[in-house]
Amino acid sequence: MARYILQRLLLLIPTLLGVLTIVFFMTALSPGDPARVMLGERANAQQLEQLREDLGLNKPLGEQYLIYLKRTLRLDFGRSIRTGRSVMEEIREHFPATIELALVSMFLATFFGIVIGVLSAVKQNTWLDYSAMIGALTGVSMPVFWLGLVLIMIFSVGLGWFPTGGRMEVRLFFEPITRFYLLDSLIILIRDGDPAYLKSSLQHIILPAVALGTIPIAIIARTTRSSMLETLRQDYVKTARAAGIHERRVIFRYALKNALLPVVTVIGLQFGLLLAGAILTETIFAWPGIGRWIYSAITARDYPAVQAGVIIVSAFFVGINVVVDILYSVINPKIRLR
Repeated sequence: MARYILQRLLLLIPTLLGVLTIVFFMTALSPGDPARVMLGERANAQQLEQLREDLGLNKPLGEQYLIYLKRTLRLDFGRSIRTGRSVMEEIREHFPATIELALVSMFLATFFGIVIGVLSAVKQNTWLDYSAMIGALTGVSMPVFWLGLVLIMIFSVGLGWFPTGGRMEVRLFFEPITRFYLLDSLIILIRDGDPAYLKSSLQHIILPAVALGTIPIAIIARTTRSSMLETLRQDYVKTARAAGIHERRVIFRYALKNALLPVVTVIGLQFGLLLAGAILTETIFAWPGIGRWIYSAITARDYPAVQAGVIIVSAFFVGINVVVDILYSVINPKIRLR
């Protein structure tokens, strides 16, 4: 197992190097002058040349690339053009919000997706199966931005059950402990006995989590159904049923465990893709995460922030794939022997 994990981790090196190379050349060869963007249109030629020298923009492209790699390995992404703050500091500030939103969305998607998929497979060709698949098809078809606006109109503006955006009520300001508001609110509840923070953080995260998790729920449900139907037709399942084993045990002990391999793949990929979908969701719900931060950086042509944001999200996505590979080997030990 340790050898298999080491092999997976070593494969990260060329993958991440490829990501770094693509990000660098796409940014370096894109139209526009970063120095002009930083200093504005009123900057004179001397100021522009001095800034290019400070940033290494006047050096050959190959030398710029090597400097870029060295700085990236040190997690030194420079300073944001928009705010003047350290890019890494801003990432530490915004990324926990996106991770928290993605985790809650993926929890909802995994739980409801697997449950719906299993029920649909067990009750194949019944009204429950047809309803579940129509719902899954509808979920895949709804754009995130449209669904987000509909949820706000119904549950925030219409019914007033949830806030329209943000992570916490302004009046409940507190100094973040971990920057994961649900966890921080739980700590406050245990420490001070005040449930207001936990209630507010839950109310704020529900709508964006539902909007972000709808498409993954549909995809996981369809994948689970397909995999379960194939597994339920296997001889060992038929043998277990013929031996008089309880149907519930046959489904969850024998069928579901072996049907999980493709489902785990889909869950891992969808979790990584949630970060891409988070840009729209975070913008609609004013969620202060990395997606909204990258969107603001792109519109402002903030090159250091865009580079850093893409690298961090890509590294996270690649890391999720490694975790999926390791989970594969846990579910099916035969994979380690290949």
